[in-house]
Amino acid sequence: MTLPALAELRAALPEATIDLVVGSWNESLARLVRVVDEVHTLDAPWLARDRADVGYGDLIRRARSWRTGGYDLALNFEGDIRSNALMALSGAPRRAGFGIKGGAALLTEHGQHERGAHVAVNAGRLVDTILTRPSTPLAPSDQPMLDLPESARFGAGALLEHAREPLIGLHASGGRAIKQWDPARFAETANRIVAVHGGTVVLTGSSEDRAIVEQVKGQLTSDTPVVDLTGRADLPTLAAVLERLTLYITGDTGPMHLAAAVGTPIVGVFGPSDPANYRPWVAPTRATIVRVDIWCSPCNQIRRPPSRCVGHGPDCLVGVEVDAVVDAATALLDRRTRMRSADADLSAL
Repeated sequence: MTLPALAELRAALPEATIDLVVGSWNESLARLVRVVDEVHTLDAPWLARDRADVGYGDLIRRARSWRTGGYDLALNFEGDIRSNALMALSGAPRRAGFGIKGGAALLTEHGQHERGAHVAVNAGRLVDTILTRPSTPLAPSDQPMLDLPESARFGAGALLEHAREPLIGLHASGGRAIKQWDPARFAETANRIVAVHGGTVVLTGSSEDRAIVEQVKGQLTSDTPVVDLTGRADLPTLAAVLERLTLYITGDTGPMHLAAAVGTPIVGVFGPSDPANYRPWVAPTRATIVRVDIWCSPCNQIRRPPSRCVGHGPDCLVGVEVDAVVDAATALLDRRTRMRSADADLSAL
């Protein structure tokens, strides 16, 4: 979601050296960002789910080591007081970020953060701040943000070699219990779409998602073709797989945003997450959000969900019916069919 802002920064400062700091789990993707010169990794425990053993002493030493880079400017898109503190240790004389979670005194320049705006829009405002220019809200672009290597595309082709179109991707794991839509509903959605449109169901996920994927597979009908890629694709290859999908059905997940970065049509099942902040950053015609309106949703309380929502699916996801997801998927598939028909008519002229 920060890639459009990084592209704006590169366009404004074409001769600059732009280095990016990400968690190690994102390193392989970060190296595909075409506007970045170098990638550093830092596993902050407040962001990493399975790397909590990283000590604060190690983080401080790494942040201080950035002083050898002689950076003129540091930007923090994340906004946490702890990451603002690490940025201050970098030695950069200019430090821009958001003071929304504390640490504003550690910044030399403050971005305008609007709570109801998309993450990408707020990131763009931060770039506008350091460039001292009027803020112009970002809009989704069709320009690719990732430079996928041919090896990744070759790997994706091999994984999908025997799959027939349309390719209906399912990412059933929500990553967190609070964002988990019922796996049985994912399966029913896939069964109904393939029964009408044909094609192949492509299951994605990491090896840690295996149990949820197996729940989905166990409820797919015997005549539903399926390719299970769980734990079989690294992130660049996954991006190339998503690039080839006809449609991707997922919750509010990292793979959803990766699909958006490669231009894949998306049906996003949202519960507690606010789509205004986290919807896929693509044109509205390429993504549909399915959710229900109840009094407490969207609460955006993902890391610390309300006690009434712990231990079971939250009401805001329980209320999302299969019919609504199937309807959204059908509309996107029908639009694709119409566009292909129009392209064929133009080619025949």
